Amino acid sequence: MSALPRLLVLTDRTQTAGRPLVEVVRAAVRGGARAVVLREKDLPAPERAALAAALRPHVEVLLVASDPTLAFDGGPADGVHLAGADPAPQPAPPLVGRSCHDPGELSRARRQGCHYVTVSPVFASRSKPGYGPTLGIDGLRGLVAAAGVPVFALGGVTPANAAACLEAGAHGVAVMGEVMRAGDPASTVAALGRAIAVAGGEP
Repeated sequence: MSALPRLLVLTDRTQTAGRPLVEVVRAAVRGGARAVVLREKDLPAPERAALAAALRPHVEVLLVASDPTLAFDGGPADGVHLAGADPAPQPAPPLVGRSCHDPGELSRARRQGCHYVTVSPVFASRSKPGYGPTLGIDGLRGLVAAAGVPVFALGGVTPANAAACLEAGAHGVAVMGEVMRAGDPASTVAALGRAIAVAGGEP
């Protein structure tokens, strides 16, 4: 887990207002982002692999959602981020995370040896309106206590509430729309980094 910082940036090219995804990610990296989860699961596999390869030179820790093949045999990814329903990859890549929403999913992730999990939705999210119910800080705190692995708070996380997530016990925060939609992704990531620092973390 030491390879992962306190902030995960998740991609969604549909929220970039027409800007190339690589451009938005590069701006986020300039703001201090070190770890990125490439989603874009609707793309054909060759296009997604090419996008991962284009991101590789710019990102310290690159994970690909639901596709462990890109983390093997010299592939561009460092690991995989699994959806709740994804099977555990065998063999496992060097870094494995999983999306979780309840204690049962957390228990499964722990048994499977996941290195980290995201827990969502902590707050209401513009990226997934109506998805919930939201956990809130109290719900996040309870799941963190039960997780047994490092937790990233996901869903509606902003510079205004990121510190509260770490203070509730989360290892870090995972952010998608707040960065993807930002007119200045570098400034948004920098603001998230400052919020993380307030809670005593290193971005």
